[in-house]
This record gives sequence, structure tokens and C-alpha cells, in this order.
Amino acid sequence: MIITTTEKVPNKEIVEILGLVRGSTVRAKNIGQDIFAGFKNIVGGEIEEYTKLQAQSREQALQRMIQEAEGLGADAIVCVRITTSMIMQGASELMAYGTAVKFA
Repeated sequence: MIITTTEKVPNKEIVEILGLVRGSTVRAKNIGQDIFAGFKNIVGGEIEEYTKLQAQSREQALQRMIQEAEGLGADAIVCVRITTSMIMQGASELMAYGTAVKFA
């Protein structure tokens, strides 16, 4: 499965658009992460606990999007975007979406 943020894939001809595919996850911080983050906030620097949480969320959303595209029989997903939005204090949704396509 080719995943790209561009509209086209070099040396490939898109012959069919299968539609929008997406994957999302909603994650919340936990008290342990908040304690470490609070210390980092005092001294400065990267808050690694949140960086790891975001990376895991991003991967899960991408995998769910890919599974949806595979279910449609797609060869690729073009114009991939990732967004995030706050659901409530301490919890946010991360969504990956794009257009599932077939090649010649």
C-alpha cells in the first residue's frame, strides 16, 4: 500500500477513485504522564511521555485508515492528512484521512 500526501504517485496512473478513507483514535493522558510532564514543564525540554503518546496515536490512526483502504481493494492512499482536535480536557482525537485509489 502506497501512502502519500501528494495527489499523484510517480510512474503510476490512477484509474479509479474508491473514496475517502479514514482512521482515528481518541487518547487521554494519564496521571503518571502528567506528573512527569509537570516536572518537565518546570525545568523545560521535550515532554517525552506526550511525544510517545502522540506517536502511538498517529500510528494507530494511520493503520486504521490503511485497513479501511485495504477493505476497498485500494492500491494506494493519496492526499493523506492528519488532524487533531481536543475532545475534552486531557483527551484528544487524532484522525488520518485520504483518498483510496486503484492503479492501472
